[in-house]
Amino acid sequence: MTSMVTLIDYEHAAPRVRAVYDDIMATRKTNHVNNFWRALAHDPETLEATWTRMKRLLGSGSEGTLDPLTKELIYLAVSISNGCEYCVRSHAAAAQRKGLTEAQYTEMLAVVGLANETNRLAVGYQVPVDDSLK
Repeated sequence: MTSMVTLIDYEHAAPRVRAVYDDIMATRKTNHVNNFWRALAHDPETLEATWTRMKRLLGSGSEGTLDPLTKELIYLAVSISNGCEYCVRSHAAAAQRKGLTEAQYTEMLAVVGLANETNRLAVGYQVPVDDSLK
C-alpha cells in the first residue's frame, strides 16, 4: 500500500514533531519511529494527542485495571475487525512481546470471528434488546 502522504523523517520534522519523535524513541527504547507516527506528523496536534493517549493507555507504565496483554488483545481484536493491516501487525507484535502465545492468538481469533458473526446476525435480524439487558 502506498501512503497518501509523505512519511516525515526525523531530519525533516518540525521541532514540535521532533519532540514527539524523541519521546517515542525514548519511551520505546529505540532509534526508530514507526511509519504510523511519521504519517501523523503532518498534523502535529493529532500526532501529540494520539501519542499521549497511546502512551497513557498502552505504555509500559500505563495505569488501569487491565493488564498490558489484555489491552493489546483488545486493540488487536478491534484492528482485525476494522481490517487495519498496519494496526494488526503492530499490535500483534506488541502482544507477542507481552507474552501472547499461538494458542491465545488462535482462541482470540475464534472469539473475534464469533463476535463479528453474531453482531451481524443481530443487526440483520434487527433483534430488540431484552428488557433484562437494559
